[in-house]
Amino acid sequence: MTASRHVGEDATSLHEEAAYYQSIEEFFVSRRGDPLVLSNADWLLIRKWRLAGLPLRVAIRGISDALDGHAHSWGRKRKVSSLAYCAAEVDAARDRWQRALGFDAEAQTSLSDALLAFASALDAATGLGSRAQAAARVSAADLRRWCAPPSGGALQLEELTARLGESERTLLDALGADAGAEALTALEAEIEADLAPYRGRMPARVLDQIRDESRARRLLARHGIPRLSLFHL
Repeated sequence: MTASRHVGEDATSLHEEAAYYQSIEEFFVSRRGDPLVLSNADWLLIRKWRLAGLPLRVAIRGISDALDGHAHSWGRKRKVSSLAYCAAEVDAARDRWQRALGFDAEAQTSLSDALLAFASALDAATGLGSRAQAAARVSAADLRRWCAPPSGGALQLEELTARLGESERTLLDALGADAGAEALTALEAEIEADLAPYRGRMPARVLDQIRDESRARRLLARHGIPRLSLFHL
């Protein structure tokens, strides 16, 4: 793979990470009706949802429910001034999503399919160094084992999400060690250049989160490995 192709793919990765924030901003502002600049607190609330692994569609569902409820309330003539107004309904939407994944047979099948797909991607990863190869083998074996725990009971979503995060961090550490300081410095420079359009709009902690996720996606994607995340379920 050429360096120019890497840069193009990496820029797309950054926009994918930022899209979570932008999509929520655009939906909230369009539903509210009047132009509104999100506050730092609003951006940090979106960051909280992102860090919790909340899929975009679930966050949007909660925001929609909150604004629908406001539209039929006694206070509907007052504009909703902050995304925080929607936080309780987003939490409720998250709870419904988690219950569905925990008790719905079709959702459980989707979880197993996702784990097996991650394992297959790790098996097929290309260009791995010795440390990353070892980490990938361990992660793939773990993923297959989590599909059918010895007890016969499925892992809870929260525990599974935590295990996936730990597995990904181990793999990223190995990829970084194999890549070397020069390659990582070049990667950081690419990320900083691509972050330029978002500076001044989002607080530092949000930019840090986008930076971290972009770095992870870039390192994994260079070897054909997806993020080990359940965001798409």
